Amino acid sequence: MSKGVISTAGGGWLLQLLVVVLAAGLQAAVLCGAELQYGFYNTSCPLAEALVRKTVSDAFAEDGRVAAGLVRLHFHDCFVRGCDASILIDSTIHNVAEKDAVPSQTLHGYDVIDAAKAAVEAVCPGVVSCADILAFAARESAALAGNITYDVPAGRLDGTVSRAVEADLGIPSADSDLAQLIQNFTFWGLSPEDLVTLSGAHSFGVAHCPAFADRLYNFSSSSQADPTLSPAYAALLRGACPEEGSEGAVWLDLVTPEVLDNKYYAGLVLGLGLLHSDQELMAEANLRAAVEENARNRGWWAAKFAQAMVRMGSIQVQTAGEGEVRANCRLVNSSIFPRRPAASS
Repeated sequence: MSKGVISTAGGGWLLQLLVVVLAAGLQAAVLCGAELQYGFYNTSCPLAEALVRKTVSDAFAEDGRVAAGLVRLHFHDCFVRGCDASILIDSTIHNVAEKDAVPSQTLHGYDVIDAAKAAVEAVCPGVVSCADILAFAARESAALAGNITYDVPAGRLDGTVSRAVEADLGIPSADSDLAQLIQNFTFWGLSPEDLVTLSGAHSFGVAHCPAFADRLYNFSSSSQADPTLSPAYAALLRGACPEEGSEGAVWLDLVTPEVLDNKYYAGLVLGLGLLHSDQELMAEANLRAAVEENARNRGWWAAKFAQAMVRMGSIQVQTAGEGEVRANCRLVNSSIFPRRPAASS
């Protein structure tokens, strides 16, 4: 069961935290069932998770921004065809893959996944899927950038299809309204509360100017900038993105831009949500209340984030008989699917 253990300072929220952790474990058990298992590689490749951890840790030491990139890769993967590592497949002359879709063109961290896969293949060839490596890498990123730790069930197989058009249609855009966001999350079995919780991943990393430029210039006939955006923040952003079409990038969170924490929610309350889709979380009373609670209580949000990551990582996974273990995460195997090793008992 998912432990959802959070390393944060103690406080009055401890009892609430324990309730959330227990609920996370029960929910994870329902979601994973016979499909995914904790400790899946304990027998077939016992060093798998440690090797991924070391690879991500080494990359993070060189560039802390890689953590946000890996979490975002996992999200983009799961929201198209489920968590099957289809985001990692390269385009060919016959097919434009997900990674070249418009919503995916600023993603990064592929080289870290390649390195982790190589390290695992050197020890356990043909055993550990790229989809599991990506889920492990996102978990390690949350631990390194936010001191949030949780167990990841494994047993995913890799998909063999990756189409840019599906990512263009399936990934929520930066200008999505609240109804569109809820519909997108509901389609994948995630709740509006999951939407608020997982949006906390926007507390680290950057967004590029084209993703929010329409909030800064000629927003409407009566307003130059989006009125839900703090005027002072809008002026700051116009300095970073001086005109529409600028290719610059801005931190998603002004306060702790490289830390996975709850400062993002405090920003939303103050009108500092960078993307329209971020600020939309304040458009409905119940979700606004959830944002405000997350802003007040880091431990409460962190516990929910841990369990929501496990739920997201369980979306429409491919298991025995449905996919393959890619030898190279960027390429679909050309031979018959390798046999999946039996799960650890």
